[in-house]
Amino acid sequence: MNAKILDEVVEQAKNLMNASSCSKEAKDAAQKWLDSIGTDTQQEQTKLFLTELEEDIVSIDGLIEFAQSEVGISHFGADAAASIAAHAREIKAAGAKYCDCPACAAAEKILEKKKELLG
Repeated sequence: MNAKILDEVVEQAKNLMNASSCSKEAKDAAQKWLDSIGTDTQQEQTKLFLTELEEDIVSIDGLIEFAQSEVGISHFGADAAASIAAHAREIKAAGAKYCDCPACAAAEKILEKKKELLG
């Protein structure tokens, strides 16, 4: 993997970890991956990190469904849930596949580099 791609993924991993919407598991996987760079465990940690991101990233349809559910309304509040659902429908119409919260946006950018990361 070239240094430019590695730098981009490191930046996105840090963005992911700083996102309030990031799960503890994804933060932990990102930190373990960052700690493994340049070591003999890097490839294994890369696979684990990518697997965690694939499990955590929220599809746009999943976001819409969650925001409109009783659980989503309870979590966000009725007004915010309606706003999130409307926003999600808007970005879906524009071609979005995933939620655009900071954690999902960073995860999407990292997953776009999956082939290069797995080399």
